[in-house]
Amino acid sequence: VGIEVHRIHWQSRSVAESIQGFMINFAEAVIIVLVILTIGMGWRLAVIIGTALVATILGSFLLMSIFGIDLQRMSLGALIIALGMMVDNAIVVADGYVVRLKSGMDRVKAATEAGTMPSIPLLGATIVAVMAFYPISASDESAGEYTATLFSVVAIALLVSWLVSVTVTPVQCMDMLKDAGNGQDDDPYSKGFYLKFRNFLVKAIKARYLTIGVMVVLLVISVIGFGYVNKLFFPDSSMPKLMIDYWAPQGTRIEKTSADLAKLEAYLSKDDRIDSVATFVGSGPPRFYLPVSPESPYSSYGQLVVNVHDYKQISNLISELGPWVAENFPDAQIPIRRFGVGPSDTWKFEVRISGPAVADADILRGLAGQVGDILKNSPLAGLQQNDWRNRVLTMVPEYSQVRARLAGISRDDIASTTKRAYDGRPIGLYREQDNMIPIVLRNVNEERQQVGAMDTLQVQSLISTERIPLSQVTNGIKPVWEDPEIWRRDRRRTITVQANPIEGATLLQLRATVVKQVEALKIPPGYILEWGGEYENSTKASASLLPGMIPAGVLISLIVVSLFNAYKPPLVILLTVPFALIGITSGMLATGAAFGFVAILGALSLVGMMIKNAIVLLDEVNINLDKGKDRYDAIILAALSRLRPVVLAAATTVLGVAPLLQDVFWIGLAVTVMAGLAFGTLLTMIMVPVFYATVYKIKSP
Repeated sequence: VGIEVHRIHWQSRSVAESIQGFMINFAEAVIIVLVILTIGMGWRLAVIIGTALVATILGSFLLMSIFGIDLQRMSLGALIIALGMMVDNAIVVADGYVVRLKSGMDRVKAATEAGTMPSIPLLGATIVAVMAFYPISASDESAGEYTATLFSVVAIALLVSWLVSVTVTPVQCMDMLKDAGNGQDDDPYSKGFYLKFRNFLVKAIKARYLTIGVMVVLLVISVIGFGYVNKLFFPDSSMPKLMIDYWAPQGTRIEKTSADLAKLEAYLSKDDRIDSVATFVGSGPPRFYLPVSPESPYSSYGQLVVNVHDYKQISNLISELGPWVAENFPDAQIPIRRFGVGPSDTWKFEVRISGPAVADADILRGLAGQVGDILKNSPLAGLQQNDWRNRVLTMVPEYSQVRARLAGISRDDIASTTKRAYDGRPIGLYREQDNMIPIVLRNVNEERQQVGAMDTLQVQSLISTERIPLSQVTNGIKPVWEDPEIWRRDRRRTITVQANPIEGATLLQLRATVVKQVEALKIPPGYILEWGGEYENSTKASASLLPGMIPAGVLISLIVVSLFNAYKPPLVILLTVPFALIGITSGMLATGAAFGFVAILGALSLVGMMIKNAIVLLDEVNINLDKGKDRYDAIILAALSRLRPVVLAAATTVLGVAPLLQDVFWIGLAVTVMAGLAFGTLLTMIMVPVFYATVYKIKSP
């Protein structure tokens, strides 16, 4: 009676809302893709390619179920990312059928050639696009584990799309598309936009060195500009929650901690923007959310989980609460932070200072203090602490070996006596139904609060029945400042300075203000200074992609070389890919989005998309060469024939990921793919022919 039960966090509701939001984004992306196809290719081709898309999605869901891949943030996000690429193969096949039909070929032969001739190049290009995601799966860091299903889902979706496009799409084209007029059109690209594009491409190839020079200048500018792009590891969550950690000075009694937390809770409960507050005294809550690691139990620690009505109000709440808690709890450290999405750290900024196993604690604390002083002078640094916490005053009986031996008292006897008197000794259990309550024997509170009474403690030897006052076997009781905790890392004493950036600042922005001063500190021989926290995790996560990049790069190279049986086409592709940075930098700076780990995954996928488009274009060049065209006409005609498929595929991919701009987790990847691929399409259609003409030394007529 009188007890009410409220939900602090309801995981099933959060999952349901997240999945529902992603399904809405997914539906929006599908509609966007179909609208683009209808505008660009007409409703008949849109129906054909849309049917292939639906078949691919259903097949992907079936295989995901077979392989045990659940619907979650990463798997649904992977489907949205792959959505534009799913229709890419079908667009190539359908467009090839239309072009052949317009050139006078009969329907059966047009369908056969449209499905068979590009099948192997499309398979190779599809595998290339899939392998661009492989480094994610090969990563052994927590970030890689978190995003691992990206590779699996993209691989399933793209391979299913290839199979559907070379089997079902040609048959649909033959059944649904009308004959192309009289069946005779010697040059389908002699008018309209095709003619304008042809003229521009001819000029670019003719002035190839000027074109390359301009692009190199833009690339250099983008490299410089990339330094101004915001960078982070993983973004904060959009959950309407925040965490308030309470760190009183080490040694604070739990009763004082509880009283302070009650005062803070009462203040928060009066705010109309706050829905509920849950308080945990002495430790954090159970791990109810994967990216949150609960703190170890401390009498001086507590945590509040605050639910707000709207996550957009969190920034203002943090800004307003900071000064209030600093004024009302001057002795405590009270960081206020958002929940993370993906792997996250309680303290984003960490500097570790380690020494030998018996390193001098004063030296370690002195170095940590110097780092702390540097942080205090940074305008972007918020609250800070070190993981050894503050030293605590302890009363230490100085053991007298001579007198204690005469009395038959050992060090263990003294330790046992003081522990019983002040901490208490369990002497039994009180059972009440299913509850077992320990019975602890210790001195009353008044005696435990009197330091002077320690001298009169009666010490009993384990081998005697006599009791002797503590003062008779010690040389006095001395106050000593001790380290309450001494942390070790790889068996070396290690102290970690911890901090968080202020609201609105990122870790890298904070680090940039102090890195030179911190690394300029004079570290004694045998001691090491290392960066930890989010910087270390981000560096390790990025480095963990490298082992996967090597086999992926080797396989991609083998596929490209085997498709063309020459080294020059892969060289053309290799020369083109780096220029995608121009689009990425422009997009990031224009939108203000941060380039994080997920954006790196977007950049890898972008490379795969660009290589795939370039493979299809260069394969068309070889087809034209086999028909007797010279290299100049072959590259021009290939660019013209691939223009609509490449542009439509890019448009479906770019606008298909647009719904992800609404998600704080995916926005970096979405901007990377959208801006990078938009510019990458220009690179594919202009720079690939320009580099091809340069590498093969083709002369303009």
